[in-house]
Amino acid sequence: MTGKHQSVANSGAALPKATSDSGRFDWPLANEAESLLRRHLDYFFEHNSFARALARRLREETATDFFEWVDHLVLAPSQKTALEAVGFRRQTNIETEQSEEVYDHPRTTLPRVLLREAGAASPLEVALRPESLADFIARQNLQCEPEGEPWSRYRRATISEEHHTKLLAIERNAYAGFVPATLQTGELSRILKAKELWATRPRHFAQDADGFKVASQLCDRVLGLVGRDLACHLFFETERAYWESRNRAARSQKYRQDQLGLGWGNHDHHTFRCSREHFVKLLEFLDKLGFTRREHYYAGTEAGWGAQILEQAIARIVVFADVDLLPEEKGIDFTAAPLPPVSHLGTVGLWVGLHGESFLEAGMHHLEARFDFTLLEEQLKRDGVSMMKPFSDFEFLRQAFTEGERWPVRSERIERLFSARLITREQFDRFLAEGAIGSHLENLQRHGGFKGFNQKSVSAIIAATDPRKQLANKSN
Repeated sequence: MTGKHQSVANSGAALPKATSDSGRFDWPLANEAESLLRRHLDYFFEHNSFARALARRLREETATDFFEWVDHLVLAPSQKTALEAVGFRRQTNIETEQSEEVYDHPRTTLPRVLLREAGAASPLEVALRPESLADFIARQNLQCEPEGEPWSRYRRATISEEHHTKLLAIERNAYAGFVPATLQTGELSRILKAKELWATRPRHFAQDADGFKVASQLCDRVLGLVGRDLACHLFFETERAYWESRNRAARSQKYRQDQLGLGWGNHDHHTFRCSREHFVKLLEFLDKLGFTRREHYYAGTEAGWGAQILEQAIARIVVFADVDLLPEEKGIDFTAAPLPPVSHLGTVGLWVGLHGESFLEAGMHHLEARFDFTLLEEQLKRDGVSMMKPFSDFEFLRQAFTEGERWPVRSERIERLFSARLITREQFDRFLAEGAIGSHLENLQRHGGFKGFNQKSVSAIIAATDPRKQLANKSN
């Protein structure tokens, strides 16, 4: 597939439209743009031995691609024409130190490019973005000190300078610019307090409505301490940690990424499963954190579910929020008002009934991070972690779940479902004795900067994770 701004609809791969306004979310393929950046990286690897060795270690030890850790490149102004020819456009209102022009490729996942006027001596720079700059420096055994105060908005360190190339590592804390700044008086204590409030957020409630109410009140406190974007950044750090504590595949992969000081800097999106009753409350909470609503899916008749995708551009967080839908609800805006109770649970509703709301007790259903798709399967297999069958297998998008983490189910939850005639006696007995699948790590590989998802295949994998089908398969 070629073409600087080819849409998926014209790529030969049948990804269905997601919504009636799907033109906004007909995400382009930017293969030529990615190829241009990769050519600069190839040159960089030829002239920077540290980067070349790190790229090899990333593949061999973490099944990740160096490209997916790149925050930005710094090129000479002479590259402007080539960048614009493949679809990059200048960003405005972005802070830089030397009045550099900043270019991004709209509506893709590609790294940004800074053009720096420094004459013929201007080096090619590449900046990586691990989750924690201090962890990266320590794990790489580097003798350097980060520029920028701990917990400040933007920190950086020079990792390697060789043959007219410079490798940087940077840390972002909900900031889109490129200029370090000192913390204001009292700001550090406010940040640490905000982190503590999220980390100690209560998750277990007799009534889930109380959990959403407490979380909303807590959010107001955090917003007052650190503002919207950093509040979002810190919230999802906590959500990833909670999910990781409940998923062995996540701990296995995170351990390997931590050996190189990377953390979860390669996260792609975070998935919450929600009840019909509280779905709008989840969206309202995310609205407070500065999310905008992207495409939503109406799988209705086909799979009994819907999803709203949301994005917080400054914090660089994407959320996939799932909920049960009935066939007759396919045409409504299910994000606008609470959905009425139903007499039958779909896959998402049953998962919530068994484990609780993703937003509260259960934690995320899965985190999707970017990997070398084949290598991750091979490396996790050595750790005793198997993959489910891929549910997207395109050149530009490959996706698969790890086999799910089985969680015990509290008896009062099963009894509540049985009393409401939402599960059978056989299912009651099996869930009580064997538990039910709770969470996954998702293996994802993107190419061409493709930012979207595959609704048809997501429908298939949601159906495949239905606990009732898993019980039936075991019986057979």
